[in-house]
Amino acid sequence: MVQNQTDPAIISNHRSHDHEQCQSEALDAARLICARRGTRLTEMRQRVLELIWNGHSAVKAYDLLEMLSAPDRAVRPPTVYRALEFLLENRLIHRIESLNAYVGCPSPGESHVSQFLICENCAVVTELLGQDIARLVRAEADQHGFLIRRQTVEVHGLCQQCQAA
Repeated sequence: MVQNQTDPAIISNHRSHDHEQCQSEALDAARLICARRGTRLTEMRQRVLELIWNGHSAVKAYDLLEMLSAPDRAVRPPTVYRALEFLLENRLIHRIESLNAYVGCPSPGESHVSQFLICENCAVVTELLGQDIARLVRAEADQHGFLIRRQTVEVHGLCQQCQAA
């Protein structure tokens, strides 16, 4: 288990937060996870992960494509999607279904139920690490004889900074 030391309380204060520290911790964790699993964190995969951890806003695949491309080097969509697929499979990032975008995972490599607070104004995404909501959903599903295959909770609203603005 690799635990990212990024404090969710600090993440929610995104305007005064050091994103480089998050990015550095995420890359260190990714390297360790890949080494343990015998997989390769290629230059492209690492660059995609860096761009996703550049901030705490969800990033769309085509935005990544644009950021990765240069006048002398065009990156094709399948390249970005393969990198995203690898990062998802290795639990280094999450897909925000409602936005069709991606964010870094503060608990990389761990299997956990994803729960997100998504600011509709500034687009910052905060992952909730508590599992009370997941337990409640599982209990309700059990009562109805429903087998959960995947569970993601996405809550849209306004972050503290946007409410104060």
